[in-house]
Amino acid sequence: MSDTAPRSAPRISFVSLGCPKALVDSERIITRLRAEGYELTKSHTGADAVVVNTCGFLDSAKRESLEAIGAALGENGKVIVTGCMGAQPEQIRAQYPNVLAISGPQAYESVMDAVHEAVPPAHDPFLDLVPPQGVKLTPRHYAYLKISEGCNNTCSFCIIPELRGKLVSRSAGDVLREAEKLVKAGVKELLVISQDTSAYGVDLRYSESMWQDRSVRARFLDLSRELGSLGAWVRMHYVYPYPHVDDVIELMAEGLILPYLDVPFQHASPKVLKAMKRPGNQEKTLERVKRWREICPDMAIRSTFIVGFPGETEEDFELLLEWLKEAKLDRVGAFKYEPVSGAAANDLGLPAVPEDEKERRYKRFMETQQAISARILKNKVGKRVQAIVDEAGPSVARGRTKSDAPEIDGSIYISSRRPLRPGDIVSVKVERADAYDLHGVAV
Repeated sequence: MSDTAPRSAPRISFVSLGCPKALVDSERIITRLRAEGYELTKSHTGADAVVVNTCGFLDSAKRESLEAIGAALGENGKVIVTGCMGAQPEQIRAQYPNVLAISGPQAYESVMDAVHEAVPPAHDPFLDLVPPQGVKLTPRHYAYLKISEGCNNTCSFCIIPELRGKLVSRSAGDVLREAEKLVKAGVKELLVISQDTSAYGVDLRYSESMWQDRSVRARFLDLSRELGSLGAWVRMHYVYPYPHVDDVIELMAEGLILPYLDVPFQHASPKVLKAMKRPGNQEKTLERVKRWREICPDMAIRSTFIVGFPGETEEDFELLLEWLKEAKLDRVGAFKYEPVSGAAANDLGLPAVPEDEKERRYKRFMETQQAISARILKNKVGKRVQAIVDEAGPSVARGRTKSDAPEIDGSIYISSRRPLRPGDIVSVKVERADAYDLHGVAV
């Protein structure tokens, strides 16, 4: 073989665990790998090394991460660990001392240094391996857009600030240039994410940066308005209900961004919210929800809640159910409380809720929300809605309305005489509904 012949590209197997924010971290690392000539493979066996991007938020997530590391070591032997659990390397080393390297979240340079040491890249100057928008792990028609890292909140059940640090916002120009590249590459829906989206820009003191021919402030409202000008669906996730959020609801009413708000309310009992170190006035929260719907009647609100938090009594839980019935949120998820190592909630001295009681409360919560969701969806029967197609089918495609985010919300099943492709945005007449999904015909 000639010394000048190009070496075959080294292959990296990649495991991405955790939330959409971790998925964006994975996309950035993979983009760097591809830019340097590495190939990605789904099989650990035969790969030159394995990168595992871990989750460390809950103990169950840590177990999943450790299992993934163990599987990679068993099949390959050369494993590089990064992500949230990497912020606590002693837990990983205690079980797997032979991993090649461990780094925390957002430590892209450390990951690449470890890859270079384990598997030097094969340089080929004649190939451009990376598209302008980078490498994405989502389908072509939607993408997550992370606008900041870290969090300034001190919720007692959470260790994200310890794992990911304090809030660090990207400049508005940087975010908008990435969004522009994504839309030019065919992305039809931008899912805006961060740990606390409505706090965007606080750390930058809302400083201005250039995008196209103008200066844009690093403010939630300003960024939302500019993203809405790109012609794609823009969906807001993880929005804490600060007062200035009302201004963004106005953009939803104007049709500039999707009428969808993902707000992590977590509970409704003032006592439980106080123990969680969360805002605790559920009456004011209901007033805010009512006000948002007055501004934008078509708005869908999704949220997540924790049941079985330490000290939660039956009275607290009943209050949560009553609040849920009053709020009539469109989409809701719930988690049974899990103690997280290092979280302040462990030191509150509050009595733990037994596991069987957590399970009962979780089921009651989901049954309550299922009835609310079923009524909301039933009211859409006979109406026309816009939907984005996620999966094609011979006669029925699966998509989502403006009220539904991928992975976490419901679907709409679309009968159509013409073929529909992923990314198509179509008008659908709703013919029937069940507890979580809609069924209709393309018109």
